[in-house]
Amino acid sequence: MHIPEDLLYTPEHFWVRKENGTVLCGITDYAQGELGDVVFVELPKVGAKVRKGERIGDVESIKTVSNLYAPLSGEIVAVNDALREHPELLNQDPYGKGWICRIQYEDEGEWSALLDASAYRKLL
Repeated sequence: MHIPEDLLYTPEHFWVRKENGTVLCGITDYAQGELGDVVFVELPKVGAKVRKGERIGDVESIKTVSNLYAPLSGEIVAVNDALREHPELLNQDPYGKGWICRIQYEDEGEWSALLDASAYRKLL
């Protein structure tokens, strides 16, 4: 299981990477492994205002359906449309081509609740 050192994580198995005042985010390698083969992704809506911890979509695998929760509060400014046709990208490259959405975050204070790689490893 791969846990990149340069990302931050939520207890709900989302990763975030700060980029130019926004965050790119997706599910972790651990999460995709637990889900098994992903067959469908319900992406959040671009322009939606979200609160940290709020349900923003779903991932459906051959085993189960799992909710996606916003890692930070803000506005969804982009989604990975490639997942509509190729949901398996979540399994193949969860930290790259399998990203889920980009959020224009609002509250710098919410960063303190995110886990670094070491804390995320301990959680697992």
